[in-house]
Amino acid sequence: MWEIARSWVHGWSASRSTPEPVDTPWGLTVRVGLPTQTVRHVLLDAAPDTARALIDATTEPATWIKGFLAPDRMRPWFPPHWQPTEPGFLMAVDLRPSPVRTPDGYTATIEAGPDLVTVRLLAADGRPAARGQVGLAAGACVFDQIITEENHQRRGLGTVVMATLTRAALDQGATTGILGATLQGRALYETLDWKVLAPLTGFVHRPAGA
Repeated sequence: MWEIARSWVHGWSASRSTPEPVDTPWGLTVRVGLPTQTVRHVLLDAAPDTARALIDATTEPATWIKGFLAPDRMRPWFPPHWQPTEPGFLMAVDLRPSPVRTPDGYTATIEAGPDLVTVRLLAADGRPAARGQVGLAAGACVFDQIITEENHQRRGLGTVVMATLTRAALDQGATTGILGATLQGRALYETLDWKVLAPLTGFVHRPAGA
């Protein structure tokens, strides 16, 4: 579980083009550098004392803390100026190729680099219809930003994106797929044989006046 959790952090970092995660006493830290998320701490040591020490020492607004415990376990650690993010789930799957057929009227493009693979589906008018990407990390890949535009939903495009990314990741040597799913996304991924490994709970630091 913890090896997969570490791969999730490293693959997410590759997907978002951030600096490499740094090992810390509580787990891993990523300097994201965005106004909405300056720093991301991921708790691999879920000891309350370790977590509270990090929380008490945090002063930078838009700092995120993620952990692999249920929300009701983590909520008591955080003062009121920490706000919960959308609950999620850490999920994984053994990668296997599957047939990919892009629906009529759409074209697929793939961009593959050493750490990142991006798939885009374009409609007949050339406008974006769906997309997704995987960040690669030590034999694993992290599926990220899987999006289908609203007027192209319910046409199987998300499944096409996932299958195309899977084939590309296998070509790059990945054997395990990992992602952080929302509640709605969990239901979809479970139909594709993904397994829930742990809750994925987050809080963001929003001090008064920030």
